[in-house]
Amino acid sequence: MNSESSVYKLMEVCGTHTMAIARAGIRQLLPQNVRLISGPGCPVCVTDQSELDAVLDLSMEKDVIIAGYGDMLRVPGSTRGDSLARRKSLGARVEIVFSPVDAIGIAQREPDKQVVFLGIGFETTAPGTAMAIKLAKERGVENFSVLCLLKRVEPVLRVLAKDPDFDIDGFLCPGHVAVITGADSFGFIPKELGLPAVVSGFEPEDIIRSCSMLLSQIREGRAELENQYKRAVTGEGNLLAVKTMEEVLEPSDCRFRGMGTVPLGGFSIKPEYRKFDAKARFGLEYKDVPEPAGCRCGLVIQGKIEPAGCPLFGRVCTPADPVGPCMVSSEGSCAAAYKYSWEE
Repeated sequence: MNSESSVYKLMEVCGTHTMAIARAGIRQLLPQNVRLISGPGCPVCVTDQSELDAVLDLSMEKDVIIAGYGDMLRVPGSTRGDSLARRKSLGARVEIVFSPVDAIGIAQREPDKQVVFLGIGFETTAPGTAMAIKLAKERGVENFSVLCLLKRVEPVLRVLAKDPDFDIDGFLCPGHVAVITGADSFGFIPKELGLPAVVSGFEPEDIIRSCSMLLSQIREGRAELENQYKRAVTGEGNLLAVKTMEEVLEPSDCRFRGMGTVPLGGFSIKPEYRKFDAKARFGLEYKDVPEPAGCRCGLVIQGKIEPAGCPLFGRVCTPADPVGPCMVSSEGSCAAAYKYSWEE
């Protein structure tokens, strides 16, 4: 480190890290000149407002069942108070599932309905979503489709690093993603961005150790990729999971909340599996819509402001009455800050 007065900013890009850091009070344990910044690692939070509105419209289609993870139920649309939970109260069929295979089961039990699984997540959940599409094809489940909202970590980190206001000294890389893609997939961070990177586990001890490894690199003037999470992550990752992803999905341009279109920032379903693509099946269009008035989720997920920097945080926007997805998701920065560290 250059001086004791310098402030060092380390960014985690995983919602599980964000919640673990808040729950364990790790920010309070670190030296005052070391700051942990939450980046775009919460899948629900980075889902664009236009995509959410399309989901809400689709939920009201006749004979459509929306199936998705629980976090999606209360995410507001562009109209305050609108959500899948509200649409369900109005008669929409919305089912919470624990995996996309559960959604296939619903489709098999209700062949007269169209079951749409909301495929959100990063490379962590992409293989499971891809496998479900393969299974639906193999089993001939014609009334099942996936609305592919999957994101990719590397492209969004590249976009962040190109921002003129980018001011991060090192990355805590998401262990869950690295289990799939391998630790080596984050080698571009030191090689091309010139920044230290550590693949981290999720226990408090893992995160503190990973921060120490990053700070050692900064102090010694190094920019390398290190793997703290060796008990779960290898250099090459899960080759079978990657193969499944590559068979069914392909990189495509993708919208991120508050960031616009990220080149190759997401996945789309390959043409040979297009019959299971809900966007194509229902002719969905994503229309540009503004974020809710006053909401700063877009800035929070980029690490440009902390949750308390949003004028709505803890006052107008609370877990009981959220304005933006960062306060809804169990991995959201605002939800974590409100639950574990906010004082009015």
